[in-house]
Amino acid sequence: MSEQIAEKIKLAGVVGAGGGGFPTHVKAQSQVDCILANGAECEPLIHKDVELMTHHAAGVLVGLRLMMQATGATRGIIGIKGKNSRTLQAFREVLAGSGIELLELGDFYPAGDEYELVQLAIGRLIPAGGIPLDVGCVVCNVETLFNVSKAVNGSPVTHKFVSVAGLVQEPKSFWVPIGTSYRDLLAFAGGATVQGFALLTSGVLMGGLSRNLDEVVTKTCAGLIVLPGDHYLISRKTRSSGEMNRIGKSACDQCTACTEFCPRYLLGYDIQPHKVMRSLGFTASGAEYWNNYATYCCSCGLCTLYACPEDLFPREACEQAKNTMREDGKSYRQTKAPKLHSMKNYRRIPTKSLLRRLRIGKYERETPFVEGFPDPAEISIPLQQHIGKPAIPVVQPGETVKIGDLLAELPKDSLGARIHAPLAGQIAAVADDHIRIIATP
Repeated sequence: MSEQIAEKIKLAGVVGAGGGGFPTHVKAQSQVDCILANGAECEPLIHKDVELMTHHAAGVLVGLRLMMQATGATRGIIGIKGKNSRTLQAFREVLAGSGIELLELGDFYPAGDEYELVQLAIGRLIPAGGIPLDVGCVVCNVETLFNVSKAVNGSPVTHKFVSVAGLVQEPKSFWVPIGTSYRDLLAFAGGATVQGFALLTSGVLMGGLSRNLDEVVTKTCAGLIVLPGDHYLISRKTRSSGEMNRIGKSACDQCTACTEFCPRYLLGYDIQPHKVMRSLGFTASGAEYWNNYATYCCSCGLCTLYACPEDLFPREACEQAKNTMREDGKSYRQTKAPKLHSMKNYRRIPTKSLLRRLRIGKYERETPFVEGFPDPAEISIPLQQHIGKPAIPVVQPGETVKIGDLLAELPKDSLGARIHAPLAGQIAAVADDHIRIIATP
């Protein structure tokens, strides 16, 4: 039965909906002690997981049970922030007598980092450079689990649950066909309330930046945050790597604040952003050594956007260091087992403090779940929406498809995910990186 569950998940094209995009059928083939549902949703302003859990608690629970059955797990835990009282109540009602545990999390960032979440839930520290599987655990985003519940009933992933927040007329959360443009999302939220806006995609700290309304929703997109184009966060995200490096080289005084507030450093991992910053000034000698201290960076952004008193870019320096190491074929392995820092629980960053520091507190609003998103006139579905290789098209221009029809298959014997039609219509184009569908009138 467990193999059947994993196969149905694979056929449905389920991937990590929280942003990672890892094919879920691979996780379902594991043998573990515990399945941990990640409902922390710690990125500021985005509330799509909270809305999904509140309105689809039963579906998330079904998906969790199916993953437990597939992996042989005897323990299931759902992590939700204690401040989300409506969501907690929804789960208390469906969990009654189920044996599934409810873990109430504090309102801090990044509570949703899987290293942090696993330690809080089961008291185990993932080995340096490892994954939750190494400590007998599989972590799944709550929307992923909801998709698992549908997959076992034969429904593939065709829609994404998203939030549109910030400077829009009607902040809200809703289901949308994968491949829908950002333009259509904004229109459903009543449009932006300012001119010259910019979009943060999927998060303030770990998300991307876009000004292109023709970009589209993928299986990993959490939604859009609309901010003024001249906002502090936007200007920081538009700096070139050269600018960041020059500023860091001249201004970093090695105060160590970036390291002292690093969540993974506090968990006991040898990530030290302040040492990585030294590589900017010692590129001729020593950079290769200092780059090692970036290996376990999870790119949460706290060092850059919260901890640094000089407004420098240690996160970006860490990402640059990791890229350099990959290109050079270098690697670093922490030899000591991780051990919790004695100050760990005293250096957590409350969301309210983060909102103030990032100058976005005034944009914090609820994004209530609504139905009725109108099918777009056309969609463009990327073939690479997941970790692994791009899906291979199995349709041709001119063909007619209905919702749920297979559009692209995962490459044989490769990591990947299938892609299905989110819209009924005609295949207008099949390109190297996308498939375009025009809706049936």
